[in-house]
Amino acid sequence: MDVYIILTDTGTVFTRMIRLFTKKRLNHASLSFDKELEMTCSFGRKRMNNPFIGGFVKENMRDRFFGEAYCAIYRCSVTEESYQKMLSYVREIETQQTSYTYNFLGLFGVLFAKEIKRPYAFFCSEFVATVLQRGGISVGGKLPCFVKPDDLAACKQAVFLYEGRVEGYFSQHLSSVGSGSLKDVLEQVG
Repeated sequence: MDVYIILTDTGTVFTRMIRLFTKKRLNHASLSFDKELEMTCSFGRKRMNNPFIGGFVKENMRDRFFGEAYCAIYRCSVTEESYQKMLSYVREIETQQTSYTYNFLGLFGVLFAKEIKRPYAFFCSEFVATVLQRGGISVGGKLPCFVKPDDLAACKQAVFLYEGRVEGYFSQHLSSVGSGSLKDVLEQVG
């Protein structure tokens, strides 16, 4: 089974501010449980016009906001047991999403290399690293609270698939996907 790490540059003011500190182009991380990126989730803004209201989000990678974004996509192969552990953890967060918030303070923790523990709060790459850790994947031996998006790309299990516009991924890399593959995933978790 596979999970997919999606790193994006959406061009928002918030991502441009983060780029000032990271010096990296791709500053948002998401995780998907299928090749079609239908089941993609992260921690980010809840409202497009307000970057300060954030938490757990299910992302539509086919909408204009992400479709025009620049991205890099990586695949991590995992056992079925690991896949189910990760998916179960995400479903647990999803059912309690009103209790979760975006971890703005954690961003400063990364900047100053100081662990800031906040229950029910993640920033995007911290969330992805935490979910991967539930499946037995360590990201460079770092605690999830110190993982930056580019650390996810450097993860040993991450296999590079694609770089370019998100819409290009759909047109170039999904032609070999048979119909029903997402249906198969949903049946396994349903």
